Amino acid sequence: MELNNIKRVYLVGIGGIGMSGLARYFHHLGCVVCGYDKTHTPLTDDLHNEGICVVFEDRQDWIPMSFQNNDEGTLIIYTPAIPKDSEILNYFRRKGFDLYKRSQVLGIISKSMYTIAVAGTHGKTTTSCMIAHILKDSGNNCSAFLGGISSNYQTNVLYGDNNIMVVEADEYDRSFLTLHPDIAIITSMDADHLDIYGDHSQLEESFKLFASQLKQGGTLIYHKGLPLGDGLTYAMNEQAQASATNVRIEEGNFYFDFNDGKTSIPNIKMGIAGLHNIENAVAAIEAALHVEVSADAIHEALGSFKGVKRRFEYIVKNDNHIYIDDYAHHPEELRAAITSVKRLYPNKKLTVIFQPHLFTRTRDFADGFAEVLDMADELLMLDIYPARELPIEGVDSEMILEKMHMANKRKCGKQESIDIVQNEMPELLLTVGAGDIDTLVLPLKQVLQNV
Repeated sequence: MELNNIKRVYLVGIGGIGMSGLARYFHHLGCVVCGYDKTHTPLTDDLHNEGICVVFEDRQDWIPMSFQNNDEGTLIIYTPAIPKDSEILNYFRRKGFDLYKRSQVLGIISKSMYTIAVAGTHGKTTTSCMIAHILKDSGNNCSAFLGGISSNYQTNVLYGDNNIMVVEADEYDRSFLTLHPDIAIITSMDADHLDIYGDHSQLEESFKLFASQLKQGGTLIYHKGLPLGDGLTYAMNEQAQASATNVRIEEGNFYFDFNDGKTSIPNIKMGIAGLHNIENAVAAIEAALHVEVSADAIHEALGSFKGVKRRFEYIVKNDNHIYIDDYAHHPEELRAAITSVKRLYPNKKLTVIFQPHLFTRTRDFADGFAEVLDMADELLMLDIYPARELPIEGVDSEMILEKMHMANKRKCGKQESIDIVQNEMPELLLTVGAGDIDTLVLPLKQVLQNV
């Protein structure tokens, strides 16, 4: 595929966070961009408002005529989340189109770029957004494909006028193995996606393969303790080649000092909250230093970084109520979010609304979810969000509840959870999950603000 020849791009599954980024990228290049997704979302509405055609019926007769000719000017991209019996997907297959996964296209785009790729079972979205913001804010610029909506730029794709690209490297179905970065960051390698990998050792092997794909002379930056060998390690409050020390909270803001043996940046004020985000910042700082961003510019950029939508995002913050929303859907992500909330607000009762994501993940990590959710004071548990999966007999959200020791826990529906919040008006609320729990954010915000 020659990118310069592409005139038309059709994306099957255009509404996903990664696919929508590619849609915006090719639209920015002047291509005609269309796509299908099964559900209207605020993101698909944004694409439509930007001039990108989105349809919601999986019917081949809804494919525009200009996309029905198999020629070198037409690119078809699909996501593995699309069912194999998709009518639109199978139309393109029957017509002999070359079909590309999002990861393959990212690999092609980044091939000629100086690429900073951020991987990890958690932390990669915030870390990649931090790096992109540091580069943009410091005047060094970059292009970026992000796995979330940057709160600073209100988009998941950035366009630069230089040769630097920041990309979130997704481990799901080994997608990141299409990338050959100049700087590779690995934030974490906890067991996840076992429906794809089978066991944790296979997941670790995939990350090691990703690390081995660095370009000649490239740099590997990884969290201390990961079994990766040669590279630069980072950590918080422990010995590593790059570290955050003197971590503290002052007037609700997180501060820390950075040192990697060559560069010292004291008294960094974080624009976002969360102990886990300080670790993410250490990795982002090290990447920025490798492309010669100054220490002063990094210090200033981290203070103005507003984070990522649904990553420890403050929805309500006033004298009566604190409401934070987070994408956490793995036990270790939940642990990081809940620990940070309790560290910030140690004297407030914490109410958590959690929506498990995937039947397989619930089955594999039920014990871990139960242990971490017991850290809250009250839990409202929603049904499992199935995403791409069919139900598994005996696997439901009750299996987590049954393993918990907390007394103040209950199963409820989404509307019921809104009613409970309206009745109880909790002073500290955290919603967590990667499914459609985000549809609760606006109504919960309205409940807590209309006091």
